[in-house]
Amino acid sequence: MGMQKDWLTTLLLCIFLGVFGVHRFYTGYIAIGLIQLFTFGGCGIWWLIDLIMIATGSFTDSNGLPLVKNV
Repeated sequence: MGMQKDWLTTLLLCIFLGVFGVHRFYTGYIAIGLIQLFTFGGCGIWWLIDLIMIATGSFTDSNGLPLVKNV
């Protein structure tokens, strides 16, 4: 089990590289990351859903841990 992932890093990866699933690779979801990579974020729909989930704090890493907001 690794360290919890940073919320801001995940959000920025999703905003700028989300259609390629980079935020999914970062948070440990390799299979979903590959699917997003080959479908361009589910034609943008999956990317938008992930962006909303990350922004609202309901996105977790592959271990089920919440993203850490460093203040």
